[in-house]
Parts: sequence; structure tokens; C-alpha cells
Amino acid sequence: MLELWQTEWCPASRRVRERLTELGVDYLIHQVPVEKAERAALRRATGSDVIPALVWDDGSLAIGEDAIMRLLDERLLEPPDAEAHRLKAAKARRRDLEEECECTQAATP
Repeated sequence: MLELWQTEWCPASRRVRERLTELGVDYLIHQVPVEKAERAALRRATGSDVIPALVWDDGSLAIGEDAIMRLLDERLLEPPDAEAHRLKAAKARRRDLEEECECTQAATP
């Protein structure tokens, strides 16, 4: 099983999670501490403190969004419903932004 080292606040981690979902890949998530000094488990697993990082089932690594995306595209075929996932994610992001803006506007006197 693939293992993704990431954080919820990281935009690159979000984009990698979305791509893995589009590809229909099951993976295990490891949450990484915000502070680089506290990332000992990540360093042990990958030799780096950079997120996102993906460990393949064969032990190979991809560190950083660009390397992960490149490797996913090289190793995995995109399923027919990948575009539907992309569209749904974009719609959800727009809805979340609109709701956030409404909350912000409502709080303004």
C-alpha cells in the first residue's frame, strides 16, 4: 500500500490527495508535524523532512509534489471517472469558498 506523508494545511498535500483519489488509489496517510524539528518519523521513513512525500509499496520514494505527480503519471493509468472526480472537487472548493466568504461578510458590521 502507498504511504503519503502530509499535512491537512499544505496545498501541495491536498493536490496529491486529490490526484490519488482521481486515480482510485488506496493509500495510508501519515500526518506530519508542522515544525520540521519534530519530523523524526518522516525523516526515518523518507530521509527527508519535506512534504508531501510518497512511499511506494516497493519502497521507492517520491518527495515533493512535482516528483509525486510525475511518478503517479508514469506508473498509473488514469481511470475513466478521473475527470468526474476533478470536476466534483472543483465544485466543492468553489462552494466552500463561497460559504467562507458569506461567513466573513456576515461578520462585518
